[in-house]
Amino acid sequence: MLKSKARWKIKEQSSLELDELVTKLKLVPLVAKLLINRGITTVEAAKAFLYKEEMQYHDPFLLDGMDLVIERLQQAIELEQKILIFGDYDADGVSSTTVLYLALQTLNAKVDYYIPNRFTEGYGPNEPAIRKAKQDGYGLVITVDTGIAATHVAEVAKEIDLDFIITDHHEAPPVLPDAYAIVNPKKPGCSYPFKGLAGVGVAFKVAHALLGRVPSEFLDIAVIGTVADLVPLVDENRLLVMEGLHALQSTNRPGLVALMKVCGIEGQAVGADHVGFGIGPRINAAGRLDSADPAVELLLTAEREMAEQLASEIDALNKERQLVVTEITESAVAVVEKHFPPDENEVLIVAGEGWNAGVIGIVASRLVERYYRPTIVLSIDREKGLAKGSARSIEGFDMFEELSKSRDILPHFGGHPMAAGLTMKVEDVDLLRERLCQQAKETLTEEDFKPVTNIDLVAKVEEISVSVIEQLEQLAPFGVQNPTPKVLLQGVQLDQMRKIGSDANHLKIGLAQGSTILDGIGFHLGYLFDQMTIKTKVSAVGTLSINEWNGHVKPQLMISDLAVDDWQLFDWRSIQKQKIQERLIDIPGDERVLISFQDQTQQVLGLEDWPVLKPEEIKSFTDKFIVLLDVPRYREQLEKLFLEKGEPSRIYTIFHQEEDSFFTSNPNREQFKWFYGFLLKRQTFNLKKHSEELATFKGYSRHTIDFMAKVFYELGFVTIEDGTVIVAASPEKKNLEESTSYRQKQEQAYIENEFVYSSYEQLKQRFDQMIRTEITQTMIKETV
Repeated sequence: MLKSKARWKIKEQSSLELDELVTKLKLVPLVAKLLINRGITTVEAAKAFLYKEEMQYHDPFLLDGMDLVIERLQQAIELEQKILIFGDYDADGVSSTTVLYLALQTLNAKVDYYIPNRFTEGYGPNEPAIRKAKQDGYGLVITVDTGIAATHVAEVAKEIDLDFIITDHHEAPPVLPDAYAIVNPKKPGCSYPFKGLAGVGVAFKVAHALLGRVPSEFLDIAVIGTVADLVPLVDENRLLVMEGLHALQSTNRPGLVALMKVCGIEGQAVGADHVGFGIGPRINAAGRLDSADPAVELLLTAEREMAEQLASEIDALNKERQLVVTEITESAVAVVEKHFPPDENEVLIVAGEGWNAGVIGIVASRLVERYYRPTIVLSIDREKGLAKGSARSIEGFDMFEELSKSRDILPHFGGHPMAAGLTMKVEDVDLLRERLCQQAKETLTEEDFKPVTNIDLVAKVEEISVSVIEQLEQLAPFGVQNPTPKVLLQGVQLDQMRKIGSDANHLKIGLAQGSTILDGIGFHLGYLFDQMTIKTKVSAVGTLSINEWNGHVKPQLMISDLAVDDWQLFDWRSIQKQKIQERLIDIPGDERVLISFQDQTQQVLGLEDWPVLKPEEIKSFTDKFIVLLDVPRYREQLEKLFLEKGEPSRIYTIFHQEEDSFFTSNPNREQFKWFYGFLLKRQTFNLKKHSEELATFKGYSRHTIDFMAKVFYELGFVTIEDGTVIVAASPEKKNLEESTSYRQKQEQAYIENEFVYSSYEQLKQRFDQMIRTEITQTMIKETV
C-alpha cells in the first residue's frame, strides 16, 4: 500500500451530452468529457471556448461607471489637464499602469504615473501622495489595480478638490469610497457579464472605451498581468491571453524582448507558463525589493540598450528575491515548529521583525505547501507598532470572508478568497490568530487539512495517444478555472520502474494496461522507488504531454501523485546480513514492526538495539509495515498471526535462518522402507562406523542415514545404544508422522518451500491467501 500525498477529488464523469460533442465537433471522448466536466455542455458553448473566432470582447461600457470615466478623461485631455495614473507594485499593477499610460499617450494626454513604495508607503493610494499630486498640478488621479478600499483617500481628494477615479478588480468592501467614479466588475450592482478580470483587464477595458476599439497593440502587456495575477482564464480573459501570448511571441517592444532574453525563452513558443513562472516573477521582483518604477520603465522604453540594462537589473533583483524568500521561509518554518505546531493550530500566523514585506506573500504560499493550513505571514515594524502581512488560504476557507469578521482590528485589508493583504497593530496579532483558529474549527473538518487534487478525467492507458493530447491542447491556455487537465489512471500494472536524473531523484515508470504501455515521469519522486514493488498495481495522477526525442514522438504522463491501494510485498530474502540495518532505516519508524519467531535471530542479525517483537507482543497489523526477520517453526504460527492481527499495508520478508533444511536430505517413504528392510536383515547397525559407507553406497548423505535412524528410534522401531542401532522385536505399528523429528522436518521443508525458496509470485499468492482468510473471518464475525 502507498498512500497518495493528496485527496483525489474525482469530478463526476458525466456522459449525457458526450455523444453530441463527439459527433458534431469531431472530438475524442476524453476531450468532450473534459469540456462537460468544466461546465461546457453544449455545442455552441464548446465552440465559443475552443475556437478563437467564436470569441469576442464584451462592450466596455457595460462596466458600471465607465461612461463617467471616459467622459472625465476626454475632458482632461481637451483641457490639457495633467492626469496621474496611480498603480500598484506587482506585475498586474505594473502592466495596468503601462496599458493605461500608453492609451492616454496615444491621445496626446498629459499623463504621468505613480506607484507607491511598498516599504515606505504601503499598499494602495495614500493621503500624502494624493496631496502631493494636487500640489504638483494634477487635475485628475485615476487608479489601476487598486483603490477599491481607499475610502479615506477619496475623502481627502474631495476635500482638496481633486477628481479621484478608481479602476480595480479586487473584492469590494461593505462601504465604497466616495470617488468621482468607480469601475470594478465586482462592484455591487455592476452588470458586466464577466467578473474575473485582472487589474490590467479593467485597464484594458478603459483603453478599449477610450480609443473606441479593441486596443490590440497592448495585448502583449495585458497578458502579463492577467496571467501573473492568477485570475480565471475563462471567458474574456481566455481570449485576452490567447491573443496576448500570440502578440508577446512577436512583440518588438525592446523591454519585452530583453526580458524574454534574460528569462531564457527568446525564440521559443511562448506559453502561459513562461509568463507565470518567468516574466511575471521578474516584474514582481522590482516592487518586492525596491521601487516598481524600473519595471514600468522597462515596458515603456523604446531604447534597446536601456531595455537590456533594465532587464538585467530586474533579473538580478529576482535572484536576490529568491535568496530572501529562502531565508525568511526557513525562519518562518522554525517559528511554526517551535511555537505554533500545525496539529494544534488550524490557521498559521507567524511574524518576524525585519522580514521583507515584499516577499512574505511568497513565504506564506511556501508554508501552505508545507503544512496545508491557511497561513498569514507578517512583517513587524516595532517603531510604528504595525504588522504588515500577506495571507494565503486552502480550499474551503474563504480568507477574505473570514478576515472580514475581524474588521475591528484590521483597519486596512483586502483581497480574494484564496489570498489577501493586511496591516494591523502588533498587539492584535494574537487576537487575530485566536479568532481565525476558532473560525477554522467551525468551518473546516479534519479531512480539509489534507491537500486536494481535483481529477478532471479518469482514463485508460489505451485512450491516451499523441493525437488525443494534441486535441486536449485546444483547451489551452491553462490557468485558474481552466487548469491543465489532471488525469487519473486507476489500477494500472507497473511494468517497469527506475530512478533517473543526475542525482537519481526522479522516477520513470511504465504503466501497462492490456497491450499498451505509457511512460510516466515523476520529477522529485525518486524516493517512491523504494516504496513500490514492480509487480504491483498503481493509480497515477498527472498531466499529459508529448515527448519528442531522437525522432520519436510518444505520449507520456507527468506524474504528480501515486497510490497503491493493495498491500505490497517487498522481497528482501536475498539481502546480505550487513545490509539489513541500512535498509530498515528507510522504513518509517511509526509504521515499522519487526517480527522474530526465533530467539537468536535478533542477535544474529545485529539488531540488539532495534525494537524486535515476538508474535504474541503484536497488537495489530493494520496500516503497518511488517518486517518478517525469520521463519516460524510451524506454518500455523504465521497463519494465526495474520488471522488475529489484520491486514498490513506492507510486508517485508527477510526470512533469515541459520540452517536450511532445503539443502539437507529429506528422505521419502521409499527410502525409509528400504532402510528399515536393511536394518531388519542386519538386526544391528553401527552408525559411527558404517553410516558414511552406507550413504556412499546408496548415494545418500550421512545426514539422511542418521535422520532415518532417529525417526525409527522415536517410533520405537529401534533402540540406539552408543551409536549402534538395534531393531526392536515386534514393535507397535506406527506412521512416520508420529515421529516429532519427522513432523518437524516435513514442516520445515514446507515452510522453506512455501516462504523461503518460492518465487516472488508464489510468495505473494501465499500471503494473499492468508490475508483473504483474515478478511473473510472478520466479515463472518461482523455478520454474526
